[in-house]
Amino acid sequence: MKNIGFLAVVVATFVVAATAGSFFQDFELTWGGGRAKILENGNLLTLSLDKASGSGFRSKNEYLFGKIDMQLKLVPGNSAGTVTAYYLSSLGPTHDEIDFEFLGNLSGDPYTLHTNVFSQGKGNREQQFHLWFDPTKDFHTYSVQWNPASIIFSVDGTPIREFKNLETKGVPFPKNQPMRIYSSLWDAEDWATRGGLVKTDWSQAPFTASYRNFNAEACVRSSSGSSSCSSSSGQSLDATGQAKLRLVQKNYMIYNYCTDIRRFPQGLPPECSFA
Repeated sequence: MKNIGFLAVVVATFVVAATAGSFFQDFELTWGGGRAKILENGNLLTLSLDKASGSGFRSKNEYLFGKIDMQLKLVPGNSAGTVTAYYLSSLGPTHDEIDFEFLGNLSGDPYTLHTNVFSQGKGNREQQFHLWFDPTKDFHTYSVQWNPASIIFSVDGTPIREFKNLETKGVPFPKNQPMRIYSSLWDAEDWATRGGLVKTDWSQAPFTASYRNFNAEACVRSSSGSSSCSSSSGQSLDATGQAKLRLVQKNYMIYNYCTDIRRFPQGLPPECSFA
C-alpha cells in the first residue's frame, strides 16, 4: 500500500497507540450473561448463542483512524440462521459504521462474508463474498484499515474491498466520529441464510465463535475530550493492492450493491460511478 504520511498529525485528545494486549485489558463483555467468556489468561475470547440468548462484547477504547486486526474462528457445522458480527460503530441516529458480518450456513455450504459501510446514518452499501477457505477450521485475520482517504477491508492481509473518500463527489465519508469495536453472535434466522429460507437448528446449540490476537495501530480517544484526528493524512491501495482486490472480487464476490439496478431504480448511488 502507498503510505502518504498515515496518521502523521494527531491533534488534541487523541493519541496513536499500538495495542496487542489481553482481552481483559482491551474489551468488556456487554451482554449474554455467561455466554461471553475471556479465557486462557486473556488470550482467547468466545461468544456463544443458544435459544435463550446470544452474547457480545465491545472495546474499552474509541478509535478514529487506524488499522484494526482480529483473528476469528467461526461457528462450525450447521450454523444456519446465526450471524457473527464484528464491526466498528459510533452511536446516535447519524452514526458511522464499518461492518464485517459472517452469515451462517448449512453444513458443507460456504459462509457468506457480508460487508457494509455507514456514514452519517446511511448504509445500504453491501458487498458479499464467499471465502477461499473454511473459516470454521482455524483462525483467520480480518482487518479494517481506516484513514481519511479510504476504508480497506482485508482477509489474511488480502484486500477484498475499498471504500474511498469521495466527499468531493457528494458522498459522505466516516471521518469525524470515533468508533468502538463491537462483536456479537446472535440469531437472525429470518434473513441470514438464503434470505431466511433456512432456519436455525437449535439442536446444534450452543453455537460458539472464537477470537484471538487483537491488534490496533490506531488513534485512540482519551477520556478527557472529543477532538478529531481529521488532520491526519491517508493512504489507499497501490496498483499491486488494486490488482489483488480485483482478483478477489472477480472470483469470490457474490453481491455488489453497485450492480443492483433493481434495488436502485432511480439510479445507482453516486460512488458506484467512481468504483
